Amino acid sequence: MTSITDLPVWAAVIVCLLVLAGAIFSLIGAIGLVRLPEFYQRLHAPGLTTSGAVILVSLGSGLCFALLDGRWIIHELLIIVFTLITTPITLLLLGKASLYRDRTEGNDVPAKIVLGPSIAEAAVNRLPELPTE
Repeated sequence: MTSITDLPVWAAVIVCLLVLAGAIFSLIGAIGLVRLPEFYQRLHAPGLTTSGAVILVSLGSGLCFALLDGRWIIHELLIIVFTLITTPITLLLLGKASLYRDRTEGNDVPAKIVLGPSIAEAAVNRLPELPTE
């Protein structure tokens, strides 16, 4: 393995930008996880940013080691693939488990939280009028 100082300047700049962008994505997801008020809303912040952060950091790592060692970046590609497969499935199962628990315990789960305000309003507006006697 060669030293990191042997990395060309253009490649070092690209690697730094990729890793920095991945760190910023991860920070945004962490802030969203802390700041959002409801559990269902908290699922979105890490779900959207985790995959992007892992992809960017893995691409930076892959570029660095591909140029330094001249090796294939199979490990980084596997990390990206497994993250893209497991993150949405995990968040979907967490959301469904929470929704099931809320419904079985009789907790009120407004449609605005689960569906989002615009979808909930559209669904309510499409309901037929009830006959009045």
